Amino acid sequence: MAFEETIILSLGGSLIVPNGGIDTKFLQDFNTFIRTQITQYNRRFIIVAGGGATARSYRDAGNEVIGEVTRDDLDWLGIHATRINAHLIRTIFKDIAHTKIIDQYDRMAPGVKEPVVVAAGWKPGWSTDYCAVLLAKMHKAKVLINLSNVDMVYTADPRIDKNARPIERTTWKYFRRLIGSEWTPGMNVPWDPIAAKEAQKLGLTVIVLRGTNIANMEKLMTGKKFHGTVISPFSLDASFYNREYYEEGVGYRGYTTKFTGKLKVNLANIYRALMIKIFLKPKSVLDVGCATGHLVHYLRLLGVDAKGIEISKYALSRANPRIKKHLKYGDILHLPYDSNSFDVVATFNVLSHIDEHNLPQALRECCRVSRKHCFHKVFTTENWWMQKFYGHDLSRVSVFSRTWWKDLFKKNNLHLTDGFFPSLSSKMETLFIINK
Repeated sequence: MAFEETIILSLGGSLIVPNGGIDTKFLQDFNTFIRTQITQYNRRFIIVAGGGATARSYRDAGNEVIGEVTRDDLDWLGIHATRINAHLIRTIFKDIAHTKIIDQYDRMAPGVKEPVVVAAGWKPGWSTDYCAVLLAKMHKAKVLINLSNVDMVYTADPRIDKNARPIERTTWKYFRRLIGSEWTPGMNVPWDPIAAKEAQKLGLTVIVLRGTNIANMEKLMTGKKFHGTVISPFSLDASFYNREYYEEGVGYRGYTTKFTGKLKVNLANIYRALMIKIFLKPKSVLDVGCATGHLVHYLRLLGVDAKGIEISKYALSRANPRIKKHLKYGDILHLPYDSNSFDVVATFNVLSHIDEHNLPQALRECCRVSRKHCFHKVFTTENWWMQKFYGHDLSRVSVFSRTWWKDLFKKNNLHLTDGFFPSLSSKMETLFIINK
């Protein structure tokens, strides 16, 4: 069975066994949540169980009886606590879970097909946070969700420091300064520093949120605004799309400075301009995310009143002076135009760069400004050839299947056209045309 996506969940042991004993109410809610996600959204979950209070109880008991327990033995006590917690989780999902708990990461069985896979700790020196990062690497996941007993990560421990502030979004660089670089069994930090280092190296995004708030988790999984902390490899704002992004291979390479880069951009935009002119027949077009304005240029040569809007000041600075007067600095979430201003509003590989919870707003803005059609070329999971050709772009934070996007349009009452528009193979591009 092919799943829409694989979700790596690091399930804190403090959620399974808080200080008062096993939390059966949470486990019942968690069971319902996971099964709903599988049946409604065809998702697969790899759940890594932590040790929590059980691990701490055994470590404390060992230290109390013999005075000092070696670091290896402290680790092993914690590892076995994660395994009993994992066994409980696998028992709950027994009918849909893989038969074996992953506890030896060098002997994982290939081709596991079940919608739930449960994992536990492996060996001394490896926290379950680190194990979760390793699983994300194995399954090529770019997002890892950490279900904790806190709502968000803070700048300091709020129980001790009254000036501690919640962090909604941060980078690994700042977060690693916050938590330090050493890890010891049972240490009280929101994320293992060694795992954080590996996550940064892999370019992972980690989301930390309170696991008992099921309604908030549902918001996260359905792309709505949620309460939690997002830790990213970079700060994804307008400043990200700078010279390094366009010229040095962070996103593109040689977009405006190298012959091959300029040739690809020009050929692509000539083709796009012709297809829009011939098949949509617009009098006016807004290109959202226009970069240096090549599409605007070729549409205007074809007699279309085309304009562009772009969030990158660097890209706008590199635009041809003759085209620059038709371009404007701005954001897709707040388009600076009146409603029904353009026959067609177009985006080319823009929507995949927008956080999932902001996508409905972006789509609404495009639809508001359009009179007739919205044209969206979206980078999807089917476009494997383009991924291979261009490489991985760190700023693509919303890469989903064609079916996922169609469901998103439907949920937002956006109607796809039945008309014909030529497109390349799905391994190269995915196009959507919305009728106003």
